[in-house]
Amino acid sequence: MQAVGFYLALPFIYLISILPFPILYLLADFVFILMYYVTGYRKKVVYENLRKSFPEKSEKEIKKLQKEFYRHLADLLLEILKTLTISRSSMLKHCRMDEKSIELMEQFYREKKDCILVLGHLGNWEWASNTFSIVCKQSLYGIYHPLTNNHFNSLLFGMRTRFGTTLIEMKNTFRDMISLKNRNASDKATGQPNNIRVTATAFIADQTPPPEGAYWTTFMTQDTPVFQGTEKIARKLNYPVIFMSISKVKRGYYLISSEMLCENPAATSEGEISEMHTRKLEKEIRKNPQFWLWSHKRWKHIRAN
Repeated sequence: MQAVGFYLALPFIYLISILPFPILYLLADFVFILMYYVTGYRKKVVYENLRKSFPEKSEKEIKKLQKEFYRHLADLLLEILKTLTISRSSMLKHCRMDEKSIELMEQFYREKKDCILVLGHLGNWEWASNTFSIVCKQSLYGIYHPLTNNHFNSLLFGMRTRFGTTLIEMKNTFRDMISLKNRNASDKATGQPNNIRVTATAFIADQTPPPEGAYWTTFMTQDTPVFQGTEKIARKLNYPVIFMSISKVKRGYYLISSEMLCENPAATSEGEISEMHTRKLEKEIRKNPQFWLWSHKRWKHIRAN
């Protein structure tokens, strides 16, 4: 049945993908109406997340934010489908990286220094990874969870890798990063510097980890578990940690900016890096809260006493 549903949907997915942007966003307006007014997709989850995150806001302000989020979500869903056929030039027109970020990545590449990128589900993170792979000389590795539907998983995999990004399953992250680090060290030792692959590994900071073993902190006024994997890997490998922000400049256009969070993770104490990227993400969300992914159940776990 999975295969039947996939192959029935595939022609419509490609049809949406080849639409010119003005028509794509007209369709997004219709999708917004369906989600917000007709189906009420996760409307209760979105409302509760916003209400608890912004206790200082009035009911009118929360409702306005909720509606603005759904408008963005409709755009985002169709923009992701657009990735199937978008050209390199169009990708760079609609999602660009600022000069400061490009210079920072150029510096790391010249120094043959690997790094860790931390970002959240803010703006259009899918387009951001594509732009990074086109603009930067580093090999970008993205951490992902495979979908349960193998057919749609393959489709999404192809969309995410078509501009050069490599995907790593979350469960294999540390193993694969160590393997690549050892391979680079071997090439360097045997006089094969041209084989060295300078990497940037991207971690999404706002996933929901199992409560046991997570780092707990306060995020958007609420007790929140944070994956410790980003911090633990950064400290073990001593890779600089950079926070990447994706801001929505206007409809259909995004800007990637970056900030160095930690140049020497090995010298940090436990929880320090997790606090750094959590505080930075919270700051970015509060600037433009409508562009964060409020529809996921971020606060489904309760902190143990």
